[in-house]
Amino acid sequence: MNIALIAHDNKKELMEAFCIAYKFILSKHKLFATGRTGAIVSEASGLEVFSLAYGKLGEQQIIARIAYNEMDLVLYFMDSEEVDNSGLIEMLSLCDQNNIPIATNLASAEVLVIGLQRGDFAWRDLVVKK
Repeated sequence: MNIALIAHDNKKELMEAFCIAYKFILSKHKLFATGRTGAIVSEASGLEVFSLAYGKLGEQQIIARIAYNEMDLVLYFMDSEEVDNSGLIEMLSLCDQNNIPIATNLASAEVLVIGLQRGDFAWRDLVVKK
């Protein structure tokens, strides 16, 4: 499964800790991240992360992949003071349109990653042509 990782500046440490804690699950999947988030996660956890551009451009690159239904799960740790409402609304809309699960906080991310481990998202392999 392709998993997108996005974390605003105040949430990068949280994303780092999350990826370390769930490394045994995440290591079985392809990880994509915005530039700085990808570098932080990769360095701290040893996970292989395909890093896109930094900042808003990287976020737009992930949104494009969501639009083409190339992501299977999105973990987006956002700071409500930093959020670009237009980008967030577009991302949420595209995730809804393509039935891509998205977590915007630690609690929902944990539920989704545990579900991923159980195989709850295997249906994406059946309905999404890759």
